[in-house]
Amino acid sequence: MEDVAARLTSRFGPEAVDWLAAIPAVTARLASAWGFTPGELFESGASSVIMRCQWPDGTPAVLKLSPDQPLLAKQAEMLRLFEPTGRVPAVLAADVETGAMALEEILPGTEAENLPPDSLPQQWGELLAALHSVAPPAHWPLHLRGRLDEAFARIGRRLSDPTIAARIDCATWQRAMDRCAFLLDTQSPVVLLHGDLHLGNALDGGPSRGLIAIDPKACLGDPCFDAVDYVLDGAGKEGIAARCHRVATACGLDGDRLHAWAQATAPMTAIAHLTYNGPAAAIEELLAL
Repeated sequence: MEDVAARLTSRFGPEAVDWLAAIPAVTARLASAWGFTPGELFESGASSVIMRCQWPDGTPAVLKLSPDQPLLAKQAEMLRLFEPTGRVPAVLAADVETGAMALEEILPGTEAENLPPDSLPQQWGELLAALHSVAPPAHWPLHLRGRLDEAFARIGRRLSDPTIAARIDCATWQRAMDRCAFLLDTQSPVVLLHGDLHLGNALDGGPSRGLIAIDPKACLGDPCFDAVDYVLDGAGKEGIAARCHRVATACGLDGDRLHAWAQATAPMTAIAHLTYNGPAAAIEELLAL
């Protein structure tokens, strides 16, 4: 739990220590109310703790807890939007005030990046077709423009890091923002996006379900955006251009526009690789794009 404490404290401050200390009591209370059997710690991110559990009917499930109650409440709302497609985990229960929700566990749950690469473009296309078929709720407040404004502001702060500044200057960053602005101004059609569909957020749900998307950041925008992280993952492998062609064909997307999104967002991915010691070949291809 030390790594978990470090991540949560980094994001939420020293109060996260008390929040973590209360997890056993909170889990016991929820287990009594919802009837599940708690299991082992499964994983955690920068904003949550996840543990396995078994639902009363025997369904394998996961309990997700977060000190950021509004964030978790919005995640539950987004999952329920996409739930009729069968392409997201079912929400079994939620307690917004506590910052807790129980979800079905996706099995076998292999991340998309570890699946056979030859069949993945077709599976990605099927996933996008299902997700993008969901009619956006009236007056849905979240748009891709806002999501990207936040991302450029947050990630842009890393430009002051000497390691990043040596490879990405302010002119490159401004060019990326200008490219995104053009693409945002010319979006058509606009669909309800997952909004954060990288290869770690798509899990194998088995032959009957295909890929299952987790942790949506649902927003209205260009359907190409839900394929761009997958395209950029081709850097240092078969190459971004080749990956873009395969993905656009399989997903029925405009290949030129998908490539333009890849160009616009490549500096963000390059910064992630530079920050976390990503592959040198991938960094060079991303910067060249």
